[in-house]
Amino acid sequence: MAKKEDSSVEAKLRALYDLQLIDSRVDEIRNVRGELPLEVEDLEDEVLGLKTRMDKLKSDLENINFEIGAKKNLIEEAKALIKKYGEQQKNVRNSREFNSISKELEFQELEIQLAEKNIKEFKAQIEQKKAVISETKERLSEREAHLKHKKSELNAILAETEKEEKALLEESIKFQDKIEERLVKAYARIRNNVKNGLAVVPIERGASGGSFFTIPPQVQ
Repeated sequence: MAKKEDSSVEAKLRALYDLQLIDSRVDEIRNVRGELPLEVEDLEDEVLGLKTRMDKLKSDLENINFEIGAKKNLIEEAKALIKKYGEQQKNVRNSREFNSISKELEFQELEIQLAEKNIKEFKAQIEQKKAVISETKERLSEREAHLKHKKSELNAILAETEKEEKALLEESIKFQDKIEERLVKAYARIRNNVKNGLAVVPIERGASGGSFFTIPPQVQ
C-alpha cells in the first residue's frame, strides 16, 4: 500500500500511536520472557561444558588404567628375567660373569620397585579423578534438572505468546507501510534510545505519558 504523504498531522500521529500500541504489546510479551532465553542458553552451555569435562575425566581414567596395566606387565617381565638370571648365576664360571648377572638382577629389582611406585601414584590419581567425576556428575545432574525446568517454563510462555507475538509483528509491519518512511525512522530511533520503548505517548495532565516532561500550553 502506498504511503500517504498528504495525511494530516492528526492522522499521522494516530497512525504512529497505533503502531506504538502494537509494539508496546510486543515489548510486554518479551518482558514476560525476560532473561529466560539467555538463562536457558547459558545453562545449555554449562551442561555441554560439564559433559565435555566428564568425557575428558573418563578418558584420563582409561589412560591411567592402561599405564597401570603396562607397569604390571613390566613387573612380570622383570620377575621372569630375575628368575632367568638367578638360574644363570648358579652356573657362572668366574666372578666377572657373577657380577654382571648381579647387576642385571639389581636393575630388574629397581625396575620392579619403580613400577610399583608408579602404580601406587596412578592409583592415587584414579581416586582423585573418581572424586572429581562424582562431583561433576552431581553438578551435571543438578544443572540438567534446572535446565529442564527453565526450558519447560520458557516453552510454556512461548506457547501462550508466540502466536500473538507473530501476529503483532506482522501487524506492526503493515502499520509501518502506511506511515511516511522518515517518521518510521524517527519513531524507531526514539524507541531504541529510551528504556521503556515509548516513542509516541498521549498528553496526560500537561505532561507526556510515560515521562515527567511537562508540555507548555502553547505546544499542546
